[in-house]
Amino acid sequence: MLGKQEKNFARLMVLPAVGLLFLVTIAPLLFSLGVSFTNLQFGSPQPLRWNGLDNYLNLLTKDARFLNALWRTLLLVGAGVVAQTVLGYVIASLLFRISRGRTILLSAILIPSVISQVVAGWQGRMIFNASYGPLNDILARCGIKGPAWLASQQTALTSIFLTDTWQWTPFLALIILAALQSQPQDIVEAARLDGAHGWSMFRFVTVPLILPVTGIGILLRGVDLFKTFDLVFILTQGGPGNSSETLTFFTYVQGFKFFNPSYASAMSFIQLILVTIAAKTFLAFIRRQRSV
Repeated sequence: MLGKQEKNFARLMVLPAVGLLFLVTIAPLLFSLGVSFTNLQFGSPQPLRWNGLDNYLNLLTKDARFLNALWRTLLLVGAGVVAQTVLGYVIASLLFRISRGRTILLSAILIPSVISQVVAGWQGRMIFNASYGPLNDILARCGIKGPAWLASQQTALTSIFLTDTWQWTPFLALIILAALQSQPQDIVEAARLDGAHGWSMFRFVTVPLILPVTGIGILLRGVDLFKTFDLVFILTQGGPGNSSETLTFFTYVQGFKFFNPSYASAMSFIQLILVTIAAKTFLAFIRRQRSV
């Protein structure tokens, strides 16, 4: 048991770290929360005043650009998580069945995931370039006229989705491979003896066993996709028009182009609430599946 002096000394040693944490994280967060309830806008002649929930209500009920950005973000998250999980499982299953050369193949596959999103974005700009990009060149050789990927409202968001999927599918493949390798073999063998094969093996044995580990990877990817900014900034700048604008990019536009920090702060906290609710719901779902 620690005495009173030892406890006070321990608190004293922790105090500088706690103070620094408060200064660099908690204090700015509280300041931003306070700003979101005001009409603060740099360059505006209006005096600073308390707005209450006006910014939040305007965003959720009147701002069509915000609601469209929210819809595009949710679409990007849903499509990205599903595609990367499915492709990641296919890649992981193939690697799981390979005994020789697995490490070399895995190292090569993981290259996109270890580069920065800025580099991935510039590679995407080259690949999706309508004039000299390799993707349209391949399509032309097959007799297909490729679209202007980054300059068309129909394909701009798709280009972001494809670039993100190319970069981060190996990350989920690695997590799923680790989950497959950690399956209790006695359970797998018992299921096979009981006649579980193919879909029944996958649905009732493999999925429950790998879900706790795979679920964390899916959650990380979902949160990361929700706050996609780098690829949007590099590939499309939210255009053409606002067709590929995500929530984080719209927040950047409001805060750093329109100099409207109160509105941008309100958007940031709405995103924080949405992500927190989604993450807690997903984790609760995983816990329920584990207990079944």
